[in-house]
Amino acid sequence: MDPTTDNAVHAGDPGNARAALEALRAEIAKAVVGQDPAVTGLVVALLCRGHVLLEGVPGVAKTLLVRALASALELDTKRVQFTPDLMPSDVTGSLVYDSRSAEFSFQPGPVFTNLLLADEINRTPPKTQSSLLEAMEERQVTVDGTPRPLPDPFLVAATQNPVEYEGTYPLPEAQLDRFLLKLTIPLPSRQDEINVLTRHAEGFNPRDLHAAGLRPVAGPADLEAARAAVAKTTISPEITAYVVDICRATRESPSLTLGVSPRGATALLATARAWAWLTGRDYVTPDDVKALALPTLRHRVQLRPEAEMEGVTADSVINAILTHVPVPR
Repeated sequence: MDPTTDNAVHAGDPGNARAALEALRAEIAKAVVGQDPAVTGLVVALLCRGHVLLEGVPGVAKTLLVRALASALELDTKRVQFTPDLMPSDVTGSLVYDSRSAEFSFQPGPVFTNLLLADEINRTPPKTQSSLLEAMEERQVTVDGTPRPLPDPFLVAATQNPVEYEGTYPLPEAQLDRFLLKLTIPLPSRQDEINVLTRHAEGFNPRDLHAAGLRPVAGPADLEAARAAVAKTTISPEITAYVVDICRATRESPSLTLGVSPRGATALLATARAWAWLTGRDYVTPDDVKALALPTLRHRVQLRPEAEMEGVTADSVINAILTHVPVPR
């Protein structure tokens, strides 16, 4: 069946939409080995209309993961390699003079797509990093005073190498807070790495996903149906209070100089809700909140220098808070 037709068939059916989104894991696994948590995080971000920061050392398939997701979801995608000399107009677009009409016309930049891969975002200066802020928050680009809406769905998947590498510009807190999730991409296990090398030895070409067998298994219509279903997922007052208690505990932690803002609390509630729906429930549990706490909150807190010197990490602080905050019954 034609994928476009199939998407239209179950555009209004949340059950089929959930099955289609679950099929993404198997489809993306044809190209990317052993990154199920990252795939799930990207799907959660799409359901919440959020953006994702992917962090990992070079060579762990961050770029390939995003390209495979776009292929399996039948979404338009563009890639921008962020470099120290990249200008904001290289991302958003600019006015170009047309000598035939003697007028300026807008030439859209790569941000006008469904899935923007901002590769190595921390290698470009803050001026260019900030050019994404309006696009991420308002889902529009303003050039010469004219706002231009971006397509829907729209997701920024930005990759960065760990900040201790030379030649990087750490993202400011205001921009980090615009990312719904921060997903860490680990080095593969020994068996996964063997599987990767075996695929390459058998002729796998990461630049040709079609030849690897990747096919669209879901589309924008599925996302719309899924988002509508997620919005109907029940959140009890006890769960809302639990999320608030977790976020307030970060503001009181002696290991942190910066805790989670109310925007972060809203993000945790949204991601837990999307995860609950993906797992087949129409209500949110404390376990859903715990499952999404690390990727939703780890980039919204700031460690004290003395805690960092002692080997404390944002993840360890959040895990300790999850252990001590009372769980609703």
